[in-house]
Amino acid sequence: MQKLFPFLKPYRWRMGIAIMLMLTELAVELWHPMIMAKIINEGIAHKDLSLIYWWGAVMIGMSLLGFLSGIINSYYAAYVSQHVGFDIRKRLFEKIQQFSFANFNQFQSASLITRVTSDVSVAQNLVFMALRIMMRAPLLIIGSMTMALLVDYKLALILVVVMPLLFVFLVWSMKRGFKLFRSVQERLDQANSVLRENLLGMRLIKAFVRQDHEIQRFGQANQALKERTMSALRLVELTFPIVLLILNLSVLSILWFGHVEVIAGGVNVGEVVAVINYSMRITGAFSVISFILMNLSRAKASAQRISEVLETEIDLTDASHANDTYQVTRGAIEFRDVSFQYPGYDSSVLQSISFTVKGGDTVAILGATGSGKSSLFQLIPRLYDVNSGKVSIDGFDISQMKLEQLRNQIGFVPQEAMLFTGTVRENVLWGKEDASMEEVIEACQHAQIHETIMRLPKQYETVLGQKGVNLSGGQKQRLSIARALIRKPQILLLDDSTSALDANTEAKLMESLHEYPCTTLIITQKVSTAIQADHVMVLENGTLLAQGTHEQLLAQCELYQRIVESQYGKEAVSHA
Repeated sequence: MQKLFPFLKPYRWRMGIAIMLMLTELAVELWHPMIMAKIINEGIAHKDLSLIYWWGAVMIGMSLLGFLSGIINSYYAAYVSQHVGFDIRKRLFEKIQQFSFANFNQFQSASLITRVTSDVSVAQNLVFMALRIMMRAPLLIIGSMTMALLVDYKLALILVVVMPLLFVFLVWSMKRGFKLFRSVQERLDQANSVLRENLLGMRLIKAFVRQDHEIQRFGQANQALKERTMSALRLVELTFPIVLLILNLSVLSILWFGHVEVIAGGVNVGEVVAVINYSMRITGAFSVISFILMNLSRAKASAQRISEVLETEIDLTDASHANDTYQVTRGAIEFRDVSFQYPGYDSSVLQSISFTVKGGDTVAILGATGSGKSSLFQLIPRLYDVNSGKVSIDGFDISQMKLEQLRNQIGFVPQEAMLFTGTVRENVLWGKEDASMEEVIEACQHAQIHETIMRLPKQYETVLGQKGVNLSGGQKQRLSIARALIRKPQILLLDDSTSALDANTEAKLMESLHEYPCTTLIITQKVSTAIQADHVMVLENGTLLAQGTHEQLLAQCELYQRIVESQYGKEAVSHA
């Protein structure tokens, strides 16, 4: 919980106003029984109407003051809680943006969504309650106890005995509730995870007629969430009645002993009424505290989950003496004895990889699935750090470059074409926000997508659905390439980004890429792409099996020969 306190600091004076107004409301409530006792003892008992009118008017005035204080307090409490919730969500999102891929492996996507939404809402509600009723309830109990003791300490001793017992019981309930509500949020993560997978894979689910299976899978997650929530709510439902039962028995005891004292002449009726009034206020306050403590348990669980994200150590950051002025000039890439394994895994996906790519060259990388091609790509913009060895660009170790500076000079097109909800133009500008419309069109022309865009209903202003659902696979790939080209990068990385293109379109794309004076690395399974490259590398099981030109590999590399044979037949190999 303490990790969230800094979010309250910017709103200190508003919180101060809310607390002062809450104290005013509390003072009004504590003085009412005393005034009522005075009206009974001095006004009604002596039939003094003027005194009754006077103190009645005072009660009405104080009630109005308490009412206005409560209204304004609610405004400031809502203001602070909403702004704190906004700040926490903003900070969480900024933190997630800083995550490396290894950090993302620590949290499920659905869990991060729940933490940014549901958990923040719980914390936000706690801030509102703290300023509106959380502080008021215990102060009301303490104030009522003090006033009751001042009125008649004998009757108030009943409350003095009962209060500690109730406090111990509520503390136990809160500790138990914390574990239950944390478990509820984890079950909510699981239900959200199933829901997210279903929404993303709906086409596949329908194509394989797996609706019943997925309904059952979500039903199991939903059932687990329901059962855990019911366990938590049962604790809440048990706590409230027990507290009310004990307090109501206390009130009955005060009434009984008060009756005895009145008959014996040890206390007057007004004092008994005052103590009963204070007892009823304590009863109401304890009901609120029971509710608050259950919410505090839930908020504590949510705050812990929020803190886990905020306290996550980013494992991929700029070096302490990183060069923030270095500019890639030639785009020459060198891997020197590089080995890499994903965090949390024992086996290496790349082993002792060494090669050099000249600036401005086009290099095709081939290999079977799982040979380490995409992993190799991810090391160049430092999406991961190498475990051993060194990656250099233009002879400069990339680990000594500012991440932002490095990545701004690289155009990266991932294996899965990822588009965002928005217009075609906005998706291309995602690669360079300040680009002109002429630059957008130029990039799209080189990516061989301009003519397709011009046939869309609103051309470049056509709104794309989520993940570009209204475009074909090839169109999404070309739009992703345009997004990379608009940056005019020094290094262009295409991770199997032409797999959905026909041969004619791919040939035009490869030809247009020559207009960009950048180093281009292409992961591909197509020999036709490799033929057009200056250099070809073949990976197998995380090692660099062979490298050279198409002709050299066709003559020397058995794996490359098999790849060519599978696409062009034996004659292509025999005639080499």
